[in-house]
Amino acid sequence: MFKDITLGQFYPADSVIHRLDPRVKLLGTVVYIASLFIGKTFFTFIPISVFLVMVIILSKVPVSFILRGIKPIIPLLIISAAFNLILTPGDSVIVRFWIITINWEGVFMAIFIILRLLYLVAGTSLLTLTTTPTRLTDGMEKGLRFLTPLKVPVHEIAMMMSIALRFIPILTEEADKIKKAQLARGADFESGNLMKRVRAMIPLLVPLFVSAFRRAGDLAMAMEARCYNGAEGRTKMKPLFYAGRDFIAYGVIFGYLAVVIVMRVFGL
Repeated sequence: MFKDITLGQFYPADSVIHRLDPRVKLLGTVVYIASLFIGKTFFTFIPISVFLVMVIILSKVPVSFILRGIKPIIPLLIISAAFNLILTPGDSVIVRFWIITINWEGVFMAIFIILRLLYLVAGTSLLTLTTTPTRLTDGMEKGLRFLTPLKVPVHEIAMMMSIALRFIPILTEEADKIKKAQLARGADFESGNLMKRVRAMIPLLVPLFVSAFRRAGDLAMAMEARCYNGAEGRTKMKPLFYAGRDFIAYGVIFGYLAVVIVMRVFGL
């Protein structure tokens, strides 16, 4: 399961999406997430699907690599679908058993939530797959610079995000090693009921948290030893500059958002 987590991983490729300014990709991701929650009908997924497929094709990221990142959220999809299937009120009853009532409204809502979560994971994973953590940090810091006069620690927030993204694949690899070590010692993570499986995860989670805190402490000491003092007086090895393709991408993003808003206004 751990090797299927693609969040925080970078897929190197020579594509238009990879060469875009990170500020464009950050705004595009925010607009994409907003569009998933603006739409209220299945027709909204038409422009969303076109936009997502277009970005995937231009990014040159294999579809199998993106689908692999969906595997870890399958339990969440099942739980969300079950709750919406049972708890959504409606008049078109399909099955009624004891206190459980399933209607067509619940079926539609469950399918809608599943699609929304699938599109959310697939679309947002493209941000880290096509942008290195360093570029992502620079883009966030420069894009949110207007908040600096309001005493918002923009650089610190961007740095924390960059470190978190860097730690995801490291901790994933560490968790996989710990799991294999525990399996070699006779641990069983698969058999038994739910509570037994949860208890079986304790020998995996405890050393993982210890390793995470140890790495965080080592990183803090390394930064202090190098006299790191935040954004003050620091320069960039690769400053960010907009190119013509970035302005074209901005136009596509705002055009896509306009289409989704118009569909919401007209009830589509």
